[in-house]
Amino acid sequence: MDTLTTHDCCAIAPAPKSTPDLVVIGAGSAGFSAAIRASELGARVALIGAGTIGGTCVNIGCVPSKTLIRAAEALHHGKTASRFAGIAASARLTDWTALVAQKDALVGGLREAKYAALLPEYEGIRYVEGAARFTGDGLIAGDERFPAERVVIATGASPAVPPIPGIGDVPYLTSTTALALDRLPRSLLVIGGGVIGCELGQMFARLGVAVTIVCRSHLLPGFEPEVVAALTGYLRDEGVVVRCGLSYQRIRRDAPGIALDVTIEGRPETIGAEQVLVATGRVPNTAGLDLPASGITLDASGTVTVDEYLQTSRSGVYAAGDVTGRDLFVYMAAYGAKLAAENALTGNARRYDARAMPEVVFTDPQAARVGLTEAKARADGLAVRTVTLKLDQLPRALAARDTRGLIKLVAEEGSLRLLGAQILAPEGADSIQTAVLAIKHRLTVTDLAETLFPYLTTVEGLKLAALGFEKDVAKLSCCAG
Repeated sequence: MDTLTTHDCCAIAPAPKSTPDLVVIGAGSAGFSAAIRASELGARVALIGAGTIGGTCVNIGCVPSKTLIRAAEALHHGKTASRFAGIAASARLTDWTALVAQKDALVGGLREAKYAALLPEYEGIRYVEGAARFTGDGLIAGDERFPAERVVIATGASPAVPPIPGIGDVPYLTSTTALALDRLPRSLLVIGGGVIGCELGQMFARLGVAVTIVCRSHLLPGFEPEVVAALTGYLRDEGVVVRCGLSYQRIRRDAPGIALDVTIEGRPETIGAEQVLVATGRVPNTAGLDLPASGITLDASGTVTVDEYLQTSRSGVYAAGDVTGRDLFVYMAAYGAKLAAENALTGNARRYDARAMPEVVFTDPQAARVGLTEAKARADGLAVRTVTLKLDQLPRALAARDTRGLIKLVAEEGSLRLLGAQILAPEGADSIQTAVLAIKHRLTVTDLAETLFPYLTTVEGLKLAALGFEKDVAKLSCCAG
């Protein structure tokens, strides 16, 4: 039997060649999810991957970024320990290359354990390395031809480059290359105030880089204005320069590194830095697949158009994950790919449902949300009530001497069914899941208020906010719900 060697030199023995029941294009989180689910259903699967096995999340996205963000957070906490009386502490970065090497070791270990080493565990999956391309009667990958009767496209996305004049003439960083720098710059300009811009901007600032974040509107589009305003203030408190509401005119090389010419409030201005990080979204990896020629529709941005079952305009061909341009989170990619594989093999029985999808931004404090914002609910014609709880009303925050943040709940007027929740708190990422379950199961804020929550936790803030619909929380004793 031939031995296949991946891009990462992980020897994998493929299953015997046979006509597959399902072809999966893309060997990242979505691709593996689709292939594993199809194998569980008894199907023979050809899993086609190009480049490093494992895709974006484990290699260049979630895992490497969050480990470096956590390291910067540990550094920051050492510097802020004096908020507790009688404690004096200090922390400093002594070896950036060692920190990056530790991150790379974690990435390599997870890539092996959760991707390469899994393939022999599923007899029905055969890994094929090579770039896939659709043809008139099927598709080609490497030197093999495959049928295209049942296919899941899960090729992911890559960092987008904004159409700023001169961008092609300057050396810019992306979320991928920024995490692999061999040295830290003295100053960094971050273009884009979304999730990546906020996360990496704060991370580099905590590592000692002078950071400026610029964006055309405001930070974190889609979050409640109260959350945006608070987080913007916290970043500025840490020394991050945040410039919003500007338009980009041109970017160019300059003596210190780069210079971005902008217009803000009608006035021209130039913002300079040693290096620039582009964090303005992602574009789908559809180039080279020859999708339109095969009857598969793309929208203007190049994303694959799918219906509620994740089926494309070509019967039998489905798409999931970032390549569809929706819900760019690894867990949503895995969920969608599993659903797409089932629909491709057993018929369109399962609809894609993101109504209770959580979103987390790993800043400090963390921003997390689920469901509708107040503005979206009103735009949908719903009558709503809202409550905002500041963390100075939360015992956990008081005990931690860190009251940065807030919790906002949006409920339907009358029924008080929970429609949306947003949390800005140090443990907001974990706490949001209670609101996710409440929205999924159509619970009311009264249900939350009458539920037992452990004392001195951040998630207890959801109960306090829910109580706020009927009571003045400031007038309650501890645990007096």
